[in-house]
Amino acid sequence: MLNSDPIKKNSPSLSFEIVYAGRSRELQIRAVRSGDLSDFDGQIHESANEYLLVGKPNAANANAVRMHLPWLKPKPLGLNLSAGVGDRLGLATSGHARAFTKYGKGILPIFVQQSAREMERLFRTPQEVMDDATFGLIESSWMNQFGSDADHLKTIADIDTALAAGFTMFTLDPGDSVAVVPPNFDGNLNHLPWGELEDTEESMILRYKDKQFNIGEISISMNNEEIRRAAYKYSSAVACVVSMYRHLMQTATHEVEVEIAIDETSEVTTMGEHIFIATELKRLGVKWISFAPRYIDGFEKGIEFKGNLGELSVNLKGHFAIAEALGPYKLSIHSGSDKFDIYSMAHDICGGLVHLKTSGTSYLEALSICAQFAPDLFREIYQMSVDSYAKARSSYQVSANLKNAPSAATLSDTELIGLITSDDTRQILHVGYGDALTLRDSSGNFALLAALQMCLIENKEDYDQAMEAHIGKHLALFG
Repeated sequence: MLNSDPIKKNSPSLSFEIVYAGRSRELQIRAVRSGDLSDFDGQIHESANEYLLVGKPNAANANAVRMHLPWLKPKPLGLNLSAGVGDRLGLATSGHARAFTKYGKGILPIFVQQSAREMERLFRTPQEVMDDATFGLIESSWMNQFGSDADHLKTIADIDTALAAGFTMFTLDPGDSVAVVPPNFDGNLNHLPWGELEDTEESMILRYKDKQFNIGEISISMNNEEIRRAAYKYSSAVACVVSMYRHLMQTATHEVEVEIAIDETSEVTTMGEHIFIATELKRLGVKWISFAPRYIDGFEKGIEFKGNLGELSVNLKGHFAIAEALGPYKLSIHSGSDKFDIYSMAHDICGGLVHLKTSGTSYLEALSICAQFAPDLFREIYQMSVDSYAKARSSYQVSANLKNAPSAATLSDTELIGLITSDDTRQILHVGYGDALTLRDSSGNFALLAALQMCLIENKEDYDQAMEAHIGKHLALFG
């Protein structure tokens, strides 16, 4: 048993533990009467004073746990200062919770967070993401409020599976509908979906023409060309959001909240475009809790902010002024991992009306444990990530150069950690998870994924400590 003193949670008649025994993870539940265990799946052992059920951390038991421990159901977080932490491997939540307990005072956590893209690449379902977090929260003895984020959803089907799993925040991403304005743009907008927008070209132009938007300390106006360019670029995206939002609100049977994300687009979001998007969405009845524009360049995956901090400060102030005036709603900072230079500034500018998203950095901490305790396995994962980088990088903001990626075979075991701390190879590992973790062996199993998870289970305390320290560094500055 790796956990000599497992952390317990108590309901009126049951006691819950996650126990690491040998190379496996078990759910153990103690009860005074065997009948109290009827909702759970597992083997029941009787002693003189109690009944002990030993079960697997599966979907049936996760659902039963949430029925008995209702505080393990995520809830909307509203306009509170918040931060989300992703988990590609299903074992990070206990370390995440330790980080929030020690460093996250005043920051509400989102422990259940994964994008539709990551779930698709890893063959995970929203229900599996939710259930893994549930067991991690039992392990960490978490009893406070937390949220869940079905991130970067692009389809109605994505919404439905996340709703069924109990997610509470839905990040709607219409990025595929954002148009690139051609160099020879002549202002023609006849092709836009005016029926879906419940609008006409003339009415839209009049909403912005000769209007001065006084936003905080800045004043913004758009000339005819700027209005038309904003409409060309974002009108279909607005229609996409409206469609997804209305379906969500008509279908949801529990309380939900919405984030709008246009951060993964090819061009920086101007202040006028932010006003246009927010105004059009409000006109069509959409309500959202946070908004992620594409800020100035410099937000790359897994490394420090690469842009000019002074320019970012101006950019954040402008977007936040719009969010206050047209909301209020929070600014959401995506690709937020490892941007230690910006956290305090973002908090100060937004006065707490801000949400931070991290994800892949938790996977990189898992790889640091792998490099330490299973160096040959790490070499395999690294090589797979290098080989797949040209393909994997297409959907992420990264700038790693393969010429700066040495062969792991040339490095000693103690030198492997440098591949995680160097910007180029850190980004290669960050985005290469898809091919590496879904490589199948002759039996059809995900061999590297299973081996990595086993390494983390065998070294769970080291993994939790690493996660606590690394995510804690983010939270200490952000809060």
